[in-house]
Amino acid sequence: MTYCLAVKVNRGLVLASDSRTNAGVDHVATYSKMRRYCWPGERVCVLMTSGSLATSQAVLNAINRDLNDPEAEFDLRQGKQLYEVAQYIGKLSQREQQLHAKGMEKSNTSAESNFILGGQINGQATEIFHIYPQGNFISASEDTPYLQIGETKYGKPILDRIIAKSTTLEDAARCALVSLDSTIRSNISVGPPIELAIYENDSLEAPFHNSYSLNSPMYKSTQKQWTDGLRKAFDQLPRFEWEKNQDSLTNK
Repeated sequence: MTYCLAVKVNRGLVLASDSRTNAGVDHVATYSKMRRYCWPGERVCVLMTSGSLATSQAVLNAINRDLNDPEAEFDLRQGKQLYEVAQYIGKLSQREQQLHAKGMEKSNTSAESNFILGGQINGQATEIFHIYPQGNFISASEDTPYLQIGETKYGKPILDRIIAKSTTLEDAARCALVSLDSTIRSNISVGPPIELAIYENDSLEAPFHNSYSLNSPMYKSTQKQWTDGLRKAFDQLPRFEWEKNQDSLTNK
C-alpha cells in the first residue's frame, strides 16, 4: 500500500507521496512513487503511483521508451492539453495490466495501478488528474481541490478542514506533510521517506522537490507541533454539564 496526494490551489500545485512498497515483520521495502518530467519553458509533469509496483514500473519504463523513440505515436511532450497526457498514461496502464493479467490471477494478486498526474503545459492552466486502473480519469473540483490515491482515509480529515482554493502553497505543503504523517501513524503500510513537490503557476520550471525522513528537522518539527497543538485543542474542548458540577463542588 502507499499514499499519494495532490493539491491544486490558486498559486499552483503541491504533490506528496510516501515511499513504502511492502511492510511486514521481516520485510520493509522503499521505492519512490514520484517521477518529475520537466522541459523548461514548455511543460512540467509530475506523476505519482500506487497499486501494483510491476504495473507502475512498466508504465514508467514505457514512458521513458517513448520519450527516447522519435517514431513513437505519442509521448509526454506531444499533448497540447494535459488531459491528453492523462489519456496516454491510462492507455499504457491498461496495456500493461492486460499483458500480466493471467499471471497475476494465478498468484491471486492484482495488476491494477492508480496514478496522479499534475503539471502544466505552456499556455494552459495547471491541472491534476487521478487516472484509474480502467484508464479513465477525473480532475479536482472547485469544492474539493485535492486528489488522493492509496491509503487515503487517515490523511483526508485535515485536507477537508484546511484545503481551499485560496490556501497558500506553503500552507498546502504543510497540510500535505501532516496528512502523510497522520497516515504513517495509523497504517504500517505507509512509510517514509516522504517526497514533496511544489510547483508555482506559470513558472514552467522544475518544481521545488525535497525528501523527508522521520529524522528530518522540518518533518520532526511539524510532527511535534501538530501533536502538541492537537493535545492543547483537545484539552480546551467544552466540558460536560456533570463535569462543571463536579468542578464547582471541588472548588468549594
